[in-house]
Amino acid sequence: MPSIISVSTFNPPYTLDQQTTTEFARELFSESFQDIDRLLKVFKNGQIDERQFAVPINWFETDRSLQEKNDLYIELATTFSKEAIKKCLSADNPFLKEEIDISEISTIVLVSSSGMSTPSLDARIMNELPFSPHTKRIPLWGLGCAGGATGVSRANEYCRGFPKENVLVVCVELCSLTFQRNDRSKSNLVGTSLFADGIACALVAGDESTLIKKIAKPTRPTIISSQSTLMPNSEDVMGWEVKDSGLHVVFSRDIPMIIKEWLEPNVREFLDQNNMTLEQLSSFIAHPGGKKVLDAYVQALHIDESMINVSKEILRKHGNMSSPTVLYVLEQIMLEEHEENEYGLMAALGPGFSSELVLVNWKGVH
Repeated sequence: MPSIISVSTFNPPYTLDQQTTTEFARELFSESFQDIDRLLKVFKNGQIDERQFAVPINWFETDRSLQEKNDLYIELATTFSKEAIKKCLSADNPFLKEEIDISEISTIVLVSSSGMSTPSLDARIMNELPFSPHTKRIPLWGLGCAGGATGVSRANEYCRGFPKENVLVVCVELCSLTFQRNDRSKSNLVGTSLFADGIACALVAGDESTLIKKIAKPTRPTIISSQSTLMPNSEDVMGWEVKDSGLHVVFSRDIPMIIKEWLEPNVREFLDQNNMTLEQLSSFIAHPGGKKVLDAYVQALHIDESMINVSKEILRKHGNMSSPTVLYVLEQIMLEEHEENEYGLMAALGPGFSSELVLVNWKGVH
């Protein structure tokens, strides 16, 4: 089974506390909503203390064209991704005994949905780091919050087919650069309270990879199986509307209810196929889409609230960064001590409406 041998995260340079963003939203939206004080409770009730952004808050005070926003997305996403990759392969990374040379990476799975780039960002990154020119490129776009788990799933499948090879999953989202000053919808208000910027990188290695011997921890998560599920005719639940001014967030208020009704049978079917039960899981690597989403996980799956503690902490410190967020959770869970044969479930939900599930089993490093 392929192994996740290293994970890194990179925080953009500008940290804003939730009070600051609340006051910014009050100033922006007060003329559009008579009940602005009631609506702004979403900032306080979201259990987010602070978030990181690629640009300072005064950047949002001016209207920006789609080209200006997207050019900046390409520039900063490339720069930040380079830093996450270097951290993932560094000898200073707590998961590695020694540095891994970039030339040992055979494939990049590049996940992003918050900007557009052709050639895709992986090509731009390869021009700035010493990857082999023969590195295979698998860009994934449009997966939103499900993208991190999906990237790990696709890396798993690749490494099963090519067990000697090593795949980098790079997730980069600069959600703040999509901000729409003139969108006075409640979806935009909720998005302003929730979304942030983040970058994460995971290294997945096949069974016969020589990199497994460089793992510093006594155990590492191996990938048993994954499952992708699409809810038919649910495009209006979550995603982007592409307009002349850029990407406008679509965020249905029904998401928590959909999770409560749809997620449990989906998860149980997946675990049944792997002869597993929820009760056998020692960790739940859940994408923290928001407070209500995490609450819906607990209610739908009937799990102890302690199972989402790490996800809640990532939400509190970083907000919802879309695709990288689940890898921020994975990093923290991998830093914990794990016995051999513990099981964990990675779960993320995204546009479509869709889910991505990844079952992992901790194995000893011999």
